[in-house]
Amino acid sequence: MRNFILILALLFSASSCDALLQIAQESSSQMEPSESEINRGIKEALEVGIRNAVSRSSKENGFYNNPLIKIPFPPEAERAAKTLGDLGMGNLVDQFVETLNHGAEQASAKASPIFVDAIRSMTLQDVYGIWRGDANAATVYLRSKTEAQLKLAFKPVIDQAIQKVELTKYWQPIASTYNKIPFVTPVNPDLSDYVMQETLNGLFVLLAEEEAKIRQDPAARVSAILQRVFGWKS
Repeated sequence: MRNFILILALLFSASSCDALLQIAQESSSQMEPSESEINRGIKEALEVGIRNAVSRSSKENGFYNNPLIKIPFPPEAERAAKTLGDLGMGNLVDQFVETLNHGAEQASAKASPIFVDAIRSMTLQDVYGIWRGDANAATVYLRSKTEAQLKLAFKPVIDQAIQKVELTKYWQPIASTYNKIPFVTPVNPDLSDYVMQETLNGLFVLLAEEEAKIRQDPAARVSAILQRVFGWKS
C-alpha cells in the first residue's frame, strides 16, 4: 500500500511538473520578445531573405525566366527594338535581352556580402523600426540606407559580368544598325548603369517577397529565433 501511494505521488509530481512547464512555455510565448531577441531575429530574417533572394536571382535563368524581375530591352532604345523587329531582326533583339539578363544573374551572385555588411551595422533603433513596421519595412530600410554604397560596390561586378557574357558584342550591332536608319535619334544607353540598376531592383523585389514570407508564413520561419520574434503577437 505504501509503495502504491508513493507511485501515485511520483506520478502526480511528474504530471504537475509537465503542466508547470507547459504553462511556463505558453507564458513565455505570450511575452514580448526581449531586446536581444528582436535584434537577433530581425538581422537573421534579413540574412535569410537575402540568401534566398540571391539564390533565386543568381541561378541559371533566375532573371530571364522570372517575369517579375526580367530585365527588358533598355527603355531609351525601345524604338530601336521595334524598328529592328520590323526589319526582320527581332531575333537579335531577343538574344540581346537574354544576354542582358544572364549578366544580371552573374552579378547578383556577388551581392550577399555587400548586403550582409549593411545588416550587421544596423542600430537597435533601426531594428525596432523594422520589427514594428510594414510587411516590407526591412527591405525599404535596407534600400534607403545602402543603395548608394551598393551601386559603387556593385559597378565593377556588373562591368565584369557584362564582359563575361559579352553583352557589348550583342549591343553594338543593334545600336549601329539602328543608328544608320535615316532621321532616327541615335541610341547609346550606358549598359553598365542600366544593368546595375535593374539588377538591384530585381534583388530588392525578391527580398521584399522573402521578408513578407517570414512575417506572414510560419513555415518560412526556419529557426527558433524567427519563430519567437515573428510569431509573437501584441
